[in-house]
Amino acid sequence: MCERVSAPGGGNTGPPASLTAPGLPPQDEEDAGGVFLDLSELPVEESERRPTCSRCCRPEKVCLCPFLPVDPLEVSTCLYIVQHPAEESRVLRTVPLLAACLPKGKCNVLVGRRFNEERHPELAAVCRDKHTLILYPGSDAENLEELGRDFTTSPHNVIIIDGTWSQAKDMFLRNALFRLPKQVQLNSAPSSQYVIRTQPTNMCLSTLECAAVTLSIMERNQAIQEVLLKPLRALCSFQLQHGAQVHHSKEHLLKNGLYDKPMPKNKRKIKRMQKLITNQNI
Repeated sequence: MCERVSAPGGGNTGPPASLTAPGLPPQDEEDAGGVFLDLSELPVEESERRPTCSRCCRPEKVCLCPFLPVDPLEVSTCLYIVQHPAEESRVLRTVPLLAACLPKGKCNVLVGRRFNEERHPELAAVCRDKHTLILYPGSDAENLEELGRDFTTSPHNVIIIDGTWSQAKDMFLRNALFRLPKQVQLNSAPSSQYVIRTQPTNMCLSTLECAAVTLSIMERNQAIQEVLLKPLRALCSFQLQHGAQVHHSKEHLLKNGLYDKPMPKNKRKIKRMQKLITNQNI
């Protein structure tokens, strides 16, 4: 696991020049300054992190390895998950479970918002490969199920954007590399089983679910989908047993009058809400 180190800023790295309140008499200033310095010398108690499973990346007490395949799934398709940085800090991520089910090198995770040829030559080469697809819905996307291509004759790559829908949209539009591969979408995907996180519409899927459906189509093996969804179901079941609530999609809540948050004032967001209610493409 990589450890991130923040670069130092341009300010002072030592204590502030003055720790006293303005206007105090000299003796009081010395006393106040001494109190602050004494406090600054107190030892900082480091919080202990719970031991984490090296395979599923879950705390050992709630390890999901019993629900993972004994051996990694044999697939010819190579996944490239381009992940928004905010997803790294989420507790209930699905990408670690996906990676744990696949052979090493078949699920590559790249974290960032912007990707270009100079800084990411490997990803750029993948995007230029004629055997690469990018999974992102839209008017220019073709249905993966209807491509009529035999993906088993040669290895293919699939790029999947991991983030909230607004983050994924921003990443797709702002990265020219992502418009080089053929754009595809899933036309007949099942309803999401990732019920512990709110989705915009009933048709939205988690990253793991997208990968499961995609691989089952490209590898011509429906059993892959069942194997990949097993740890996701276990994760959701555990969370629900320990106080989590079922999260219906925003579309479901709006249509049934259950949306209890203040309606947005922004016209663009109001229009998106109306499209959710009328089941139009967003």
